[in-house]
Amino acid sequence: MTVVLSFDVENGGGAGVAGGARSPLEGGSPSAALVLQAMPQRRESFLYRSDSDFEMSPKSMSRNSSIASERFKEAEAAQLDRAHGEDLIVTPFAQVLASLRSVRNNFLCLTNVPASKSRRSSGAAAVTPQPKNFNAGDESYMKLALETVEELDWCLDQLETIQTHRSVSDMASLKFKRMLNKELSHFSESSKSGNQISEYICSTFLDKQQELDLPSLQVEETSERGAKKKEKPRHGGPATTMSQISGVKRTLTHTNSFTGERVPRYGVETPHEEELGLLLSDLDRWGVNIFRIGDLSCGRPLTAVAYTAFTSRELLTTLQIPARTFLAFAVTLEEHYIRDNPFHNSLHAADVTQSTNVLLNTPALNAVFTPLEVCAALFAACVHDVDHPGLTNQFLVNSSSELALMYNDESVLENHHLAVAFKLLQNDGCDIFVNLHKKQRQTLRKMVIDMVLSTDMSKHMSLLADLKTMVETKKVAGSGVLLLDNYTDRIQVLENLVHCADLSNPTKPLPLYKRWVALLMEEFFQQGDREREHGMDISPMCDRHNATIEKSQVGFIDYIVHPLWETWADLVHPDAQDILDTLEENRDYYQSMIPPSPPPAPIQSSHASDDDRPEQIRFQVTLEEGEGSEDCEGEGDGGM
Repeated sequence: MTVVLSFDVENGGGAGVAGGARSPLEGGSPSAALVLQAMPQRRESFLYRSDSDFEMSPKSMSRNSSIASERFKEAEAAQLDRAHGEDLIVTPFAQVLASLRSVRNNFLCLTNVPASKSRRSSGAAAVTPQPKNFNAGDESYMKLALETVEELDWCLDQLETIQTHRSVSDMASLKFKRMLNKELSHFSESSKSGNQISEYICSTFLDKQQELDLPSLQVEETSERGAKKKEKPRHGGPATTMSQISGVKRTLTHTNSFTGERVPRYGVETPHEEELGLLLSDLDRWGVNIFRIGDLSCGRPLTAVAYTAFTSRELLTTLQIPARTFLAFAVTLEEHYIRDNPFHNSLHAADVTQSTNVLLNTPALNAVFTPLEVCAALFAACVHDVDHPGLTNQFLVNSSSELALMYNDESVLENHHLAVAFKLLQNDGCDIFVNLHKKQRQTLRKMVIDMVLSTDMSKHMSLLADLKTMVETKKVAGSGVLLLDNYTDRIQVLENLVHCADLSNPTKPLPLYKRWVALLMEEFFQQGDREREHGMDISPMCDRHNATIEKSQVGFIDYIVHPLWETWADLVHPDAQDILDTLEENRDYYQSMIPPSPPPAPIQSSHASDDDRPEQIRFQVTLEEGEGSEDCEGEGDGGM
């Protein structure tokens, strides 16, 4: 009898029996864990650059350059994969663990105290360093003792900054934000376009929640901005009943994609069924031409992709979803994507769903997730932008829109997408989860909510920090295995998986990537036109008369996409190496297409006033409760 792991939201991990009746909640295999592999050498993201200017301890510079000291490597080389010992560790909590292991080994060397064999370890065997002959008065003895004290002092400095209401991954999040702001400060100084791109990245991908608590905000400047904003007219539209979900007001005939008794093979009626089938047979391949699928499916790419993904995985059978019910929901869902949006339409949803499907097939994740989890991830990808208005979260907040008021300015679009999606399930004949048990339905709903909320781009840095901290902590622990035996760890991987799929355009074949860029920029420009018409400040990268598309893509890749995919590739290595290769090639292409910059303006006299100098984005360093952090000015702008 084989024991397997299963879990639910309320009770966490539990034991099940393999060979008997299996629930979709049960794990795929008794060894459903993720084994971490060593990454090959390649161009690294800015996360691996020195952060020594901001470190809190003089000893800390070494924490940025290696998993631990040479002494640590020597002591553990016999029992750890040597490649892991050479990996760079950048998350503070993993660095603290590495240093503490080094301190432990040094203590054993200095005292010759026998190591405890009962030491609790997370999957890694306790490592005992080779005994060395030290005399208390020797120079080498004193040197090692002093280094050990410095190492311990650095750990204490780091641990003292941990706050009770925050997770250890927040240490990494604050560090990454600080490093990103440092990079953007340099980038913004390069040119006027660099300034605009920096402002766009900062306002879109950094959560601005912390600014409310920062004591260093200038009262005069804040008051001036507030007065300026009061002059702007509100464009939230006519008042409506707040309890009404605006995205489900229109009535649909949700069976209009097929006729008669026959359920279409690929979920849509099309005269191009054979050719569509050839494309959908590559649904498990990265970089499938989703635009061609849109053409061949007669404008129903999401229905075709979702139906094919669910049927090929036998999820309709496993979760007892009637095919007609699934198609009724899929067509209704697709109708609620706004076709007039250049980017955020059902084609984008189909692309993210197909990308999610491929990432779920990653060999490293084989048998890790249950059918219910796989269903939740695909469902979240399908619905993650439903009824998107083609405007950013920050636009909705700035214009005091009904949605912003309803969701208190927090992940406005993402909350709306979820509300619309679950409301659509209540339509007659659309509840695809009707046969799930109550506990399963609750679990699925929680997972979908968590995953869709994670597509708020302002949460990007926190997601990245969480994943990188988890990966590096397991590497430092020596096990190199992510057990994923609790809800928090499992949903963290799934959230990042869907987030990667949502930010996958730059990793696709160049012709597809270029097409997506053109569509996204047109949607941005349409928002900019609207802002100009209403006398609002034009959001960064939304002014069609003043945008450098090529340079913006290089910055987008360097500061956002590459660090995320680099971390994902570390998690599933070697399965994502081709994706990283394509990303680097696309980055090089856009770098080569950047038009020559005009010569810099002559340097003015040092006595020139600030008003005479070119305007550029300003980054202010602030200290929050003892933790160094740096926040750039500008409006938060999530929900790409």
